[in-house]
Amino acid sequence: MTPIVLAKSALLTVPLWLFVSSLFRFKPSVVKHLVSIVIGFAVALLAVLFIPGGVLSYVTSFVLMASIYAVLSLGLNVQWGYTGLFNIGIAAFFAMGAFTSALVTTVKPTGFNAAFTQQVFGLGAPFWVGVMAAGFTAGVLAWLIGKPTLRLRDDYLAIATIGIAELVRLVFQNERWLANGPQPLRGIPQPLSCLSGDGCSWLPGFVNDFFAVLQPRDYPFVYVAIVAFVLYLVFRVLERAIRSPWGRVLRAVREEETSAAMNGKDVAAFRMQSFVVGAVIMGIGGALYAHYMVSIDYGHFDPLYGTFLIWVMLMLGGSGNNRGAILGAFVVWGIWSGTSFIVDLMRPTLAAISPDLPSRGPYFRFFLIAVLMLFIVLYRPKGILEEEKVVSLDRDAE
Repeated sequence: MTPIVLAKSALLTVPLWLFVSSLFRFKPSVVKHLVSIVIGFAVALLAVLFIPGGVLSYVTSFVLMASIYAVLSLGLNVQWGYTGLFNIGIAAFFAMGAFTSALVTTVKPTGFNAAFTQQVFGLGAPFWVGVMAAGFTAGVLAWLIGKPTLRLRDDYLAIATIGIAELVRLVFQNERWLANGPQPLRGIPQPLSCLSGDGCSWLPGFVNDFFAVLQPRDYPFVYVAIVAFVLYLVFRVLERAIRSPWGRVLRAVREEETSAAMNGKDVAAFRMQSFVVGAVIMGIGGALYAHYMVSIDYGHFDPLYGTFLIWVMLMLGGSGNNRGAILGAFVVWGIWSGTSFIVDLMRPTLAAISPDLPSRGPYFRFFLIAVLMLFIVLYRPKGILEEEKVVSLDRDAE
């Protein structure tokens, strides 16, 4: 067994361990996690040994991106799934989180480089500081948006949020002094990239020695462990919160806000809390996205990728169900990724029909997503996993 096999297996064990532990519902928790780690390492080892390297790298990148979108889907689930807030401005908080983390963790260019890259500031802070700053700024933006809009009816709230999302995107597009405008903001640092490079000076020597065999191209194996940990943390916090009295009030506001108000609940305050919490999670998702892409610009946050794709994920997985939100993200991202191969296979047929059709092949992906959304609305409105009826904290939330 080679060192590279052990290194990759150890990194892939993290998402597999967290996934398996979320399926088990027995106590004590220590035993559950120990069993999950053993199963996760065994599966990771078999995957590294028997799956071709190129395929394994593709699957790892797929899981990584699906996990980032799962974080965004969980944020929407707080707003729509549990409170009924019709937010079609997800891209605003997605972009705010991504650009904030990028600005906080990069260093402002000076000298010759300043002529090509402009940004309002660059703090050079660590990754986790950037993630927290991303969540904070997205939450502040949600509070500013929520003050005038959350008292609107659902349809007007939708119109307001999508308009604000476009406003945020256009500000980042046109104000070059802010985050390099229409040009990409490059050089966003990748956390723990030193593991697949020359080693991390702040880590013990044996850890650096263990991962020294990794190459820069193996970085997705490192980052998928980080993203999986963040996704698991967000999931567990939401599971606890939604089973608390706070979560029950959110569902009461969603079902009948007049009755909730008659029982002494401040409906406006709880709607604002839900809107801000969901936006914070979306901002965290944006930060994870930025540090994986390394280079971002306004085009990454158009309504299709930054809003409607996430809505399809939540609707398919199951609105009001955190596990469903995660499942929907993986299924829809799989469909979205798979359609690119379908389009490539269709190119000869399309060329035979008309020479212009192959260039329009990518629109077939949009068509499939639209058909999928229509199918969900007509035949599976509650999603794959329906909402769980939970009235209090229980052992499953431990």
